[in-house]
Parts: sequence; C-alpha cells; structure tokens
Amino acid sequence: MDLQRLETVSRRLALEAGDRIMEIYGSADFAVRTKSDASPVTEADEAADALISAGLRAAFPDVALVTEEQAASHGQSVSTFLIVDPLDGTKEFVQRRGDFTVNIAYVENGVPIRGVVYAPAKGRLFYTRADGQSVEEAAPFAKDKIGPLSLMAVSKPDNSALMVVASKSHRDQATDDYIGKYAVKDMTSAGSSLKFCLVATGEADLYPRLGRTMEWDTAAGDAVLRGAGGHVVRFDDHQPLAYGKPGFDNPFFIAYAPGVDLKVS
Repeated sequence: MDLQRLETVSRRLALEAGDRIMEIYGSADFAVRTKSDASPVTEADEAADALISAGLRAAFPDVALVTEEQAASHGQSVSTFLIVDPLDGTKEFVQRRGDFTVNIAYVENGVPIRGVVYAPAKGRLFYTRADGQSVEEAAPFAKDKIGPLSLMAVSKPDNSALMVVASKSHRDQATDDYIGKYAVKDMTSAGSSLKFCLVATGEADLYPRLGRTMEWDTAAGDAVLRGAGGHVVRFDDHQPLAYGKPGFDNPFFIAYAPGVDLKVS
C-alpha cells in the first residue's frame, strides 16, 4: 500500500462525501428507510458510500474493500483491506444533531493502521498521516491543499479525576455501571466515531462501549486513536481489538489513554 497516496485519496474522498452529506442534511426532507437489522439508512448514506467506494476502487483496485452499505456482498473474512462507514451516526443525522462522521480506514494484518474521521457538521477533520501520526486539520478544508495541522496526543490521565465520553444514542445501565467503577471528574456524550477522536485529542481519557458495533463503525476512529498514542481493547480480556473477523462484528471494547487504570468487567 502506498501510504502517502492513501492519505491524499482518503482525505479527499472524505471531504467530498461530507459535502454530499451536508447537501442532503440541509434539504427540507430526505428519505429514511429501515435495514434488515432495524437500523436506519438514508439517501446520504448511500450517496456517500457510492462516492467513496468508486474513488477507493479506482485508486486501489487490488485492495479488498468492505463498506457498511455493501457488507452483505462481502461473504468472507479478510486481514488486509479498506473499510468504510460512509455515514456513522445515522440516528444523529436523522435527528439533525450534527454528531455524524465519514469514516475511511485501512486495516493491515487485522490492525487498523490508517484512518480518516470527518465530522462535516462540526467542521472537524482527523486523520493519520502517511507516517502514522494522527493530526487534526483546521477548517476550512480544501480538497487539494492541506490546511494547518495540529498533532494529536492522548491525555496523561489522572485516575482520581477521569474524563469519560460515552455514546449519545446507545447509553445503557451496563455502561453506567462500568463507568461507576472509576473516579470520574466529568462526562460528556458524543455520537458516532467522534468518541474515539475525543480520546485521541486528550479531551477525554476513557470511552467504554458495552453494545453492538461493527468494524466499519470503529476502524477509522481506532486508527486515529492509535496514531495519537491510545489503545482500543476488548472489554472481556483487554486484548487489542482485531479486525477482519467473520461477519465484521465487534465485541464490547474500551478505548483509552495509556495510564488509565482499567477495571475488570
């Protein structure tokens, strides 16, 4: 994989998909239907998926591609591949809350090593550069020119006063019970893969997820967090979260800054 080209192409496609999503987001009405797993999908999901898929297939024709909207056609597990969630946080999109993201990641031997997370309604763009360092680019964003960059680095957590981020749409009692094991200074809620990015920027120390997710939900945010010095581990045994699993289902997981005294389940 040409990692410099991957950075350039993925960043541009994420921005282009974000433009298309915001066109639909700003319209008076847009179509929403329910998929077989009862999750919502909109014309924005499908338009962004088509745009990103075409761009990645043209640029990297020999690399396997998995996307949320086309996953059913990808019947086997893989270890090295591109993986896309064209619109993570569809519920936030439908409710016009802004916490939705475009996600593009590259997984090599089961590890997400590069990723782009773009939150078009928030004006925030996070990605791993070709050298593996995660950065946040300042808005406004030009497709063909990179703007001012800030290097991303996780916090140095204080275990007596942790900052915790949790899901906005999928918070439950089990999550609250687990968070209750920690000394928490403050909590915030965020939608989509933004939660990984808040840990990656040091705005939060800990993000536990005790609920169903798929690999396309997490791969780009996971890559960005890793490139900022953070970790994502399974909830049950604290082993690194692996990718390319059959069916692309994730177990429960914990994303955190090193130094957090992880609690057992």
